Amino acid sequence: MSLILGIETSCDETAAAVVENGRTLRSSVVASQFDAHEKYGGVVPELASREHLRAIVPVVRRAMEKAGVGWADLAAVAVTRGPGLIGSLLVGITYAKSLCFVRRLPLIGVNHIEGHIHAVLLESGDVPFPALALVVSGGHTHLFATDSGVTYRLLGKTRDDAAGEAFDKVGKLLGFGYPGGPVIDKLAVYGNPRAVKFPFARMKGNALDFSFSGLKTAVLRWVQAHGMAEEIALRKRLARPTVEEWLQATPQATLDLLASFQYTVVEELLRHAAACAETFDARSLIVSGGVACNSALRAAAARAQLPFPVFFPSVALSTDNAAMIAAAAFPKFERGEFADYTLEPQASLSLA
Repeated sequence: MSLILGIETSCDETAAAVVENGRTLRSSVVASQFDAHEKYGGVVPELASREHLRAIVPVVRRAMEKAGVGWADLAAVAVTRGPGLIGSLLVGITYAKSLCFVRRLPLIGVNHIEGHIHAVLLESGDVPFPALALVVSGGHTHLFATDSGVTYRLLGKTRDDAAGEAFDKVGKLLGFGYPGGPVIDKLAVYGNPRAVKFPFARMKGNALDFSFSGLKTAVLRWVQAHGMAEEIALRKRLARPTVEEWLQATPQATLDLLASFQYTVVEELLRHAAACAETFDARSLIVSGGVACNSALRAAAARAQLPFPVFFPSVALSTDNAAMIAAAAFPKFERGEFADYTLEPQASLSLA
């Protein structure tokens, strides 16, 4: 039995988890910084680093307690080394190094994007390979080919905004606050997804690359053309409203806009996966990252006529967490791929 403590501090979630043999989740603790960043309409890097410093010790202690293990039971400590906010990453790496030094444990550095892929493998160990892996979050929209969950080949990525970033920016533009993605997901079901015809991105060069900046701009132009300033101002005055309160402050035309925007993003993501199926002999599709929580994406993937099964992580493991970091570290542990104390954070670390 190999127990790995995972630590994740790449952005605005302080997380720790204990995973057994890369497949059994013994504990997972996540401390959100939502309250700290909400009033700024997005993540403030310096503030995120300070919140990680405040939370990391109690979060790790709680993860160990929930798992019912002591330091002597651990086989290794795994930590996110990138990509992410440099200051936030530094907090997690420094603490992980300290634990390893004091407890004489091996240190494993993990790519955050690879962690999202292993969130699926942690819960669905029977995923057929080779597989396509679509990682979709507020900071990433990447499409990989992987033969075993160990090696990766990048097939396509966003050239501008990530899908989750587009959700949040559109939500903020329309007065729904931060983060906008979950609100759009809840309200879009009340709108007509075919009401507003948004164009799909046409990419020069690599046709499997993504682009959501043009879609975001198209929403902005629609808002400007329909004189929505008063409506948006009304929503901005609401303090943590319920779905019913959002609906009361949102006309049907805006609900249709939200549904159409979400439909376009979801179709764009799945169209790329389908296009890959024509050129890559995949046996499954893994969809992970924060946007994997989106109910429309999950429903569309289930309806899509794709030539392979689609695997999503649970909602709890879709957003940033440390269980995925510990799970991704297990193959490295088996191969003896350990880091030393010169391990440094890399804000733009690539996977393939």
